[in-house]
Amino acid sequence: MLYRCSPRPLGSRRQQLLATLLIFISIYSWLGSTSKAAKAKQNEAYYRKTYPLAWKHVHLASEQGGVWYIPPHWLRPSDPLPNTILEAAHLTHNLATASSYVIPHSTIPLIVHQTWKDTKINIWPQDLADGVEKWLGYATAEGNASMAYFFWLDNGCKQLIAESEPQIVDIVEALPLQVEKSDIFRVLVLNSIGGIYEDIDTVPLRSPASWLDETDISPWKDTETGKTYSTTTNPSPSANHPVRLLLGIEGDNDPDSDTYWRMGYNYHVQLTQWALASAPHHPILDRMISTFTVRIKELAKLYGGNITATANAGVLKKEDPLKLTGPEAITAAAMEWLEREAGLRWDALSGLKDGGRSKVVGDTVIFPITAFNPGRGKYGNMGSKPVTDPDARVWHRGQGSWKKVDFKVEIGKLCRTLFGACRDWSTVPQ
Repeated sequence: MLYRCSPRPLGSRRQQLLATLLIFISIYSWLGSTSKAAKAKQNEAYYRKTYPLAWKHVHLASEQGGVWYIPPHWLRPSDPLPNTILEAAHLTHNLATASSYVIPHSTIPLIVHQTWKDTKINIWPQDLADGVEKWLGYATAEGNASMAYFFWLDNGCKQLIAESEPQIVDIVEALPLQVEKSDIFRVLVLNSIGGIYEDIDTVPLRSPASWLDETDISPWKDTETGKTYSTTTNPSPSANHPVRLLLGIEGDNDPDSDTYWRMGYNYHVQLTQWALASAPHHPILDRMISTFTVRIKELAKLYGGNITATANAGVLKKEDPLKLTGPEAITAAAMEWLEREAGLRWDALSGLKDGGRSKVVGDTVIFPITAFNPGRGKYGNMGSKPVTDPDARVWHRGQGSWKKVDFKVEIGKLCRTLFGACRDWSTVPQ
C-alpha cells in the first residue's frame, strides 16, 4: 500500500525558518559579544599595564565633577576630605600657597589642570592616555618636584565657572562649540585656583617644577627701542616681582613680511593657549574674560540682551572661536595690557633674531616658540627647535578634536600659502 506524505502547511515552514534564523542570530550575537568582551578585557589589561598611573588616578577614580591627585605630603591631619573637585581644588590651592609649592621664581602653584569628556582611558586614543600618564608621572614624583593633578569633567567645569564668574554662566552655556567653553574654563580655573593648564593632547617634556630658572627672568633689551625689561618693569618699577604668568609663543613671523597671515595667524607674534600657567587673579586673564563678555553682550543687543535668543538665531556660530576665546583672544589681551602698562613693543618678543629666549616683562614671562611648540617641520618652522631641545617644555600633538574638515577652509590655506591671496577667507570650519 502506497502512502503519500502530505505537504506541511506553508505557515509551519515559515515558522521553522524564522526559528532557525533567530537561533542563528542569537548564536552570532553571543559569539560577537563574547569576542567584544574578551577584546575589552584584553584592552583593559593593556591599559592597566601600560598606563598604571592614569588607570589608578583617572580611570578607576570616581568623584563628583572630575578626579584629582594631591601629593600625600601636602596634606595635614586636620584637612577635611573633599567631596567634589571644586572643594579639592580650593584645598589644594590653600596648601600650595601655605607651603610654597610653586614653580621656582614664581607664585604659580604646582597644580596641573586638564579637562576631557570622560575618564575611561581604555576608549581614548592612545596619544591622550600617553600624555596623561606622563603628566601624572611628574605629579607623583618625590619631594619638591611633586605636583597636584586635576582632571576636570564637564560638570566640574560648570561648577567652577558658576562659582568664579556667575554672571557669565548663561553666556558660556550658550556658546555653540565645546572648545569655546573649554577655552573659557582654562582661563577661569587659572584665575581662581592657579596652576598650569594643559590640553589633553599635550605631552610634558620637562616637569613644570623646572620650567623657570635665572636665565628666563634675566633682563633683556629691545634692540629697536633700546628699552630694557626685567622683573622690575612697570607697573611698580621699584619692586622685584615674582613671576605670576607664563605664556608661550605659537607663531613667530617676520613683522616686515606677510608670512603671518599666509600661515593663518592674526598677529606676527601669536601666543598659544594649549599650555599656560598663572597665579590667581592676573590682570591679563581678567582682561581676556572682560573682552569676551563685552563682545557677547554687544552681539546680544539686537535681541534685547537675551543671550539664549542670540544663540538660537545662530549669531554666535558666526564668531571665529580663535578670536573669541582662542589663541588670538589671549594674544590680544596680553598685547594690550603689556603695551599699555609696560610700554612693550609686541614684536620685540620675536625670537627670530636672537635665537629664541624667554622674555620677562614685570610679572609675566613669554617663552620662545620652542617652549610650547617644539618640533615643527621645515615648512613654517618659525624658529621651532626639536622636542629634544632643552628649551622644549611641552609637546602639543594637535589632535584638533573640535575641528571639522571644511573644503573651503582647506582651499583657503592653499590659496594663502601658494599665492598670497584669500586673506579674508575664514580659517575655521563651519
